[in-house]
Amino acid sequence: MAFAAWIERLEAASGAAIATFDQFLAALDERHAAFHAAGCRASDHGLEQMHAEPWADAEVKETFARARSGRLADPGAIARYTSALLHRLAVMDHARGWMQQYHLGALRDTNTRQRRLLGADRGFDSIGDFEMARPLARFLDRLAQTDQLARTVLFNLNRRDNELVAAMIGNFQDGSMAGKLQYGPAWWFLDQKDGMESQIRALSNLGLFSRFLGMVTDSRSFLSCSRHDYFRRLVCNLLGEDVHAGLVPDDRPLLDRLLRDVCFTNARDWLGLEPGRLGRAGCVIRR
Repeated sequence: MAFAAWIERLEAASGAAIATFDQFLAALDERHAAFHAAGCRASDHGLEQMHAEPWADAEVKETFARARSGRLADPGAIARYTSALLHRLAVMDHARGWMQQYHLGALRDTNTRQRRLLGADRGFDSIGDFEMARPLARFLDRLAQTDQLARTVLFNLNRRDNELVAAMIGNFQDGSMAGKLQYGPAWWFLDQKDGMESQIRALSNLGLFSRFLGMVTDSRSFLSCSRHDYFRRLVCNLLGEDVHAGLVPDDRPLLDRLLRDVCFTNARDWLGLEPGRLGRAGCVIRR
């Protein structure tokens, strides 16, 4: 009954009754608009894999009705419902000019005994090996066909998918802006020296590193700002090694501009941040 309880909270927040899938979408759109009015400009989804099955609206409405009344649906119907809902949410993001993020690949709550003792999401998650390429391509393509693909950042948790994601973003760059689709920095288990270097190498080999948004942290702690310094040092080391090996020209103004862009300017401009506004983890955005 967790879904029913969540719907009740959504009803209270939106001020509208939710008995049908259409009413559900209307309530979500109302909350999306409310967050937009409060200054929010980004969404974030944590998924095992992208859901992009073909669906029929009639079946999706029936699946919602079953869940609303506490009845179970079969896995195929749930997958199609999830696909439809993710698409609708992405359309909302595009309509209001938001950017959207997808963190893909976490295998969560693997230890049943510890979940019963401590609850969900208490440190027993791991790296998953879910299918990525086909559903991700279908999801992005469905939005691109109707010109409703918002600015998008893709994060993978399994290192085997580095080149997959680095190549995938190139399929849907449409020229409307530089780096509309982004390969997000190394995340979670990969957010360490080897993982970060591997992500940067994959992007450099298959994409355009100069347009990279750089480091991010999903912690709200002020001390997380130190992770950005760690990232900057790591990028400087990698570029220095490439210069020493003759792979990158020893052009100091060029390198300086590249580092400033990757470590600051790209993210500021891509997100549309103004100097003096607070960024993630409480870091002040300055020129």
